Amino acid sequence: MNLLTGNAMGARRDRPRRRRRGMFVLPSLFTAAGIGAGYFAITQTMQAMQAGVDAAQKLDWAALAICFAIPFDALDGRIARMTNTASDFGRELDSLADAITFGVAPALLALVWGFHFLPETISPEMAHPIVQVGSFVCFLYLLCGVSRLARFNISHDPQPQNPGRLDRKYFVGMPIPAAAGLIASTVHCFYGIPIPYWWLALLWIGLVGLIGFLMVSTWRFWSGKEINLARTQPFQLLMLLAIAIFILIRFSRGVLFVIALTYMFSGIWARTAYSWSRRRRQKPEIPAVLPAQETAFPIEGDTPQQ
Repeated sequence: MNLLTGNAMGARRDRPRRRRRGMFVLPSLFTAAGIGAGYFAITQTMQAMQAGVDAAQKLDWAALAICFAIPFDALDGRIARMTNTASDFGRELDSLADAITFGVAPALLALVWGFHFLPETISPEMAHPIVQVGSFVCFLYLLCGVSRLARFNISHDPQPQNPGRLDRKYFVGMPIPAAAGLIASTVHCFYGIPIPYWWLALLWIGLVGLIGFLMVSTWRFWSGKEINLARTQPFQLLMLLAIAIFILIRFSRGVLFVIALTYMFSGIWARTAYSWSRRRRQKPEIPAVLPAQETAFPIEGDTPQQ
């Protein structure tokens, strides 16, 4: 009898431990889902280059897969903090997942969508340099993205070059999911139809290069970590989520592009406004010139008027 009682008590004590181990797997499942979305985006982009397939549809699916991976990336870290299951393994896995899903997949998508399908009517003297420069800029995007991840992993409480409000938390440099989201939302906004004109390809080179620069910059970008959904009433939260999901599904092409573009320009505007305000504070004040006071006695050398 005592043996059976001891076994039952031991099983009850082991049950919370097993549940605790299972909680560590939950954030990794969201990370694995993000890796799967990145892998799907890479395969769809590669299939778009094959003859006889609908390239626009394949590229559009690749862009949507990258956009779907962004919520998974946001949830895995938040769930790990909420369940107190954050670990070094989870952080390293999340960083490698971001390098694949938000680094390799968007770089390949930007290359194929922007330069692979340029029409043959463009002269080789013009098309060849555009493709070469575009390929190099897409590689720079990938390099800047993994450098951004490496800096984020080794930095402890980094401070942006243009500090903002003390009650808000900021990213130092544009986060790589936002950068990948801008590339993917641009492709999705144009229905995945590849760029048909050389001047649009030049604009695409400029945009991809700007995104890469913003990732390695020390400018501040809003992180949204001060938002506490626990304070919101469950019914209000469900209503907001339902409205947001409906808008994203119904108007995904325009809404996703506007959100991504607004987030990018918010960081540029924050840096410009900070530089302007600092220049105003450092501008020296010119003292006012007071009029000369008349003296009661004439100064030597002055000739009194008659």
